[in-house]
Formats: sequence, C-alpha cells, structure tokens
Amino acid sequence: MISRESFAGLFRNRFLWVAVIMLAVSGGAVALASSGGSEAAPADLGSRILDRMRTTLERADPGQHNHGGQHVAAGDPAKAEVICGVRVYGYEPAEVTALADVRTVYGFHLCGIAEPKRPWDVAVKLAGPLIMDLSTEPPGIQVVEATADVMYVDRLRQMFPQKYADLASREALAESEMTELRRRYDDAAGL
Repeated sequence: MISRESFAGLFRNRFLWVAVIMLAVSGGAVALASSGGSEAAPADLGSRILDRMRTTLERADPGQHNHGGQHVAAGDPAKAEVICGVRVYGYEPAEVTALADVRTVYGFHLCGIAEPKRPWDVAVKLAGPLIMDLSTEPPGIQVVEATADVMYVDRLRQMFPQKYADLASREALAESEMTELRRRYDDAAGL
C-alpha cells in the first residue's frame, strides 16, 4: 500500500512531468509557427528552376514567347493573364547546385491567354520546346519554330543538345502539371 506522502510525491512528480511535456509541446508549436510563416524550407534546384521558368513566362508579354501570328482575341488584352505549365528537360551547366549558377534551361511550355470568361478550349495558346537564357535579366526566351528553310524537327535538333532534343520530340507536360495548369487557367479566366 502507498502512503499518503508517497502518493502526494508521485502526484507532484506526475504533475511536474505533465507540465514539462506541455511546455515542450507548446514551445515546439511556437517555434514551428514562428519559423513556418517567414521562411519555408528551401526547394530543390529542379523545383526552383520550374518556378523561375513558369514565373518568367507568365510575366512576359505573349509576343516575347516569339510565337508568330499569335494574338489575344476580342476583348481587353490588359485584362488577359498568361497562365503556363512547364517541364524542364535539363539545364546547363548541369553540375551546378544553385539557381544563380544556372545559365540555360531546356524545356517545354504550354501557356494559355486567360481572357475573362474564355474557356480553355478556345483560348489562344503558346506551346512548344523552348530555351530560356537565365544569364540575362529578364531571362531570354527562345522557342523552336520552323522557318521557310528549316523544318521543325531539324530546327529542334539545331537548337537543343541531342539528349534534350530527344526528350523534346516525345515529351510535353506531365499529367499533374497539365491538371494544375487547367485549374489555374480556369481561376484566372473566372470560370
């Protein structure tokens, strides 16, 4: 049998342990709350390149995508927003680990001009393999297009290193990226 003094001592110790645990948990929650809002965990290089590529394309005037003959249809072009999905095939120099050291990105883009209430199926779209030059500000955007003298596939092989040209000739956006692109487009177009 436990004496009253021993029981009180146990209770005091348990109470002390509960207090210590509660302080530790609340201190951890405060630390998470204070660090979570101000500084997110650094993204990996691939994610940072994707974000930079998407942001650059969405901020660029559609004419900067270098697609000949594309224009915003009826309506106020000032109210149109460019919404893009992207895929990175690779970058150079390939051995770098920081976004600031990346000079050239080889990838694919599919962008829709989100005019108010204009559905995706009839939106002006800009799509295809591209090279983004991150050594300039703003980054340069060069898309692969056929010319009067050079067919599209030949032009792709002229502009892209072989390993990226092979990818570009058979791969576009991942399904998850396409789903997110359509969701963002519908939001921007008010659909």
